[in-house]
Amino acid sequence: MSSADQITNDALGAPLATKSKVLETGASLAQVSLSLCSHDWYHVWFSKIDSATQDFSPVKRICAHLNAFHVYASDPGRCVEANHYCSHLNEGSADRTPLFEDVRQCLIYDSPEPNARIIGIEYMISATLFKTLDAEERRLWHSHVFEVKSGMLIMPGPNGLPTGVWEEAETREMEDVVGLYGKTYHFWQVDRGDKLPLGQPQLMMSLTEEKQCPGFKEMVGDRDRRFRVESDVKKDKRGYIGEPEIHDDADSMWKKTSDNREK
Repeated sequence: MSSADQITNDALGAPLATKSKVLETGASLAQVSLSLCSHDWYHVWFSKIDSATQDFSPVKRICAHLNAFHVYASDPGRCVEANHYCSHLNEGSADRTPLFEDVRQCLIYDSPEPNARIIGIEYMISATLFKTLDAEERRLWHSHVFEVKSGMLIMPGPNGLPTGVWEEAETREMEDVVGLYGKTYHFWQVDRGDKLPLGQPQLMMSLTEEKQCPGFKEMVGDRDRRFRVESDVKKDKRGYIGEPEIHDDADSMWKKTSDNREK
């Protein structure tokens, strides 16, 4: 077997085994054929899946796919595309309110494909919760105003749904996201070609203006073509969305960069 055969989606390691593929199928199907493997232990193992599957409740709570670009806080010249798959922690419970209200959590993948790699996570919270954080903690969070108002943040639509219908739903979602603050860490630096998640987690920030990311228009244009969307059109549609005041402690990376340039 060649070295190329050992790689799945640029990640080191062998391609998915039959067992893994069956597990993926079992996540959505209640019946799994026992003829996939001849080994006795496979039969015993899969016989349990034949009548019931595992509970994937946390993952099933994912209700939105958002696509945008993140910037390394340690290296602002590096921008990377991020596909967010987000769930909302809105209901809370008797012992977890009100802290868990107005909180979203997102798994970040390098693509929307089935073999995409998880490269990071992002938490989003309301401005109300953001103000309860201490100053040092607030400096780790970023705003979403530019992402929303520029049209750069998109919510890719499902196939078969009329564009106008989805655009309306997406725009309504942006009304909520524009006022949220995000805290993001990436673990896998795919933009530098890493085959595994190496090194320390990297704090990521969001853009607050176009010029902060070299080649911004080209990057967004390429993304738009792949998702068959037009960011400029989205920008116009979101013109009515108000711009909330951004807390002074948010987007701290850009303030540091500006101060260093002045020096």
